[in-house]
Order: sequence, then C-alpha cells, then structure tokens
Amino acid sequence: MSRIIQLKVMLEKYRNRENAIQMEKYMKNHFPFLGIKTPIRRKVSNIFFRESNILKEDFQPDFVMELWELDEREYQNIALDYIERSLQKIGKEQLPFFEKLITTKSWWDTVDMLAQKPVGKIAKDHPSVIEATIDGWSEGQNLWLRRSAILYQLKFKAETDENKLSQYIKQNASSNEFFIQKAIGWSLREYSKTNPRFVKQFIEENNLPKISIREGSKYIS
Repeated sequence: MSRIIQLKVMLEKYRNRENAIQMEKYMKNHFPFLGIKTPIRRKVSNIFFRESNILKEDFQPDFVMELWELDEREYQNIALDYIERSLQKIGKEQLPFFEKLITTKSWWDTVDMLAQKPVGKIAKDHPSVIEATIDGWSEGQNLWLRRSAILYQLKFKAETDENKLSQYIKQNASSNEFFIQKAIGWSLREYSKTNPRFVKQFIEENNLPKISIREGSKYIS
C-alpha cells in the first residue's frame, strides 16, 4: 500500500459532510473538505508519520506534491504539517519547489505558513536567495508571491532586515489587494514588538493603506 493510499484510508474514517460544509464556507468555497477538524487531522497525521517512518527519511517533495494534487484541503494541511516537521532537512535547492506550492491552490492558509516557515528558514540560512529570488517576488505579478515576500521575515524579530522590509512594503503600498494590505499591516505589527520606534516612524513617513496602518499600529502606544 502506498503512503498516500494509507493516509487516505486513515482519513476517510473521519469524513464528516456537516463539518465540511462549514469549513468550505469559511474558506469562501475555494476548496472541498473532508470535514475533519484540526485536532483530529493532526492526530491522524501524527500516527501516519510514526507508522510510515517518513520523518526519518530525506525531505520528500514528491510526497508533498501528491498531497497538493488531491482535492480536499486537509491533504494540503497535512503536507504543511510534514513540511514543518521537516524544516531542518530543507535547503535552498528547494526554494523553487516552495515557490510552486505558493502559486498552486493558493490561499492564505497555505501561503502564510510556506512564507514564514520554509521560505523564512531558507532566506535566513542562505541570504543570497533574497536578492536572487525574493526581490523578484515582491515586484512580480503573482499576488501570493508578493505577500510571501512581505511576510517571510515575520518571525525574524531582531534579525529582521529593515531595509528589505521597507523595500517590499513600499513596492506594494499602492496595491488595492486586500491580502497585500493585510500582509503589510501584519508585518509591521509583528515587527513593532521588536522595534516600535522604527514602525511608528515608518507609518508616519509613508503613504500606506488604512488597513495596513490600523494593523501595523495595534501595539504602538
């Protein structure tokens, strides 16, 4: 039995149409769901990871892509669980793979994790990818890559590159896209926990969307 089939058999036991309807509604009906809530999904995935021993192997992009290609959103969620538990095995050679994931079946629930965790780790470990790749994301046509560029430093705290954060925000400050405006606010709000003076001055000196200002100013007295 293949790992994917094994996982599908395990999850099908918990399919719940009533839950699925609500979950699909919450996600604006962009994706179908099995109707498995997060605690049960994670319990199943933990059993699967333990029984399959996949976490003891090298990072498996083919396994992730197989999950990504399945219809129900829980499979992409489990792919994210696997990625998070495999971060130490991920290197800069995987950045094109994560770019593909960001731009496939894109929505905030997958993109935000991919930006913060694997992309953030790769950028921190291999700063050369920032100029080589992420700079292009910030100025490109894809909404979700632009959001990822703004958010990849979200958990960097004192290691945040203020010049890059400023650059990416300024490049996208005129966007009418809700998800870009929210990302700008979120990145400023998070960094204000580390350097409120910088964020306060940045907001004062730049013409930002109202949503971005409201979100970014949340923790600034």
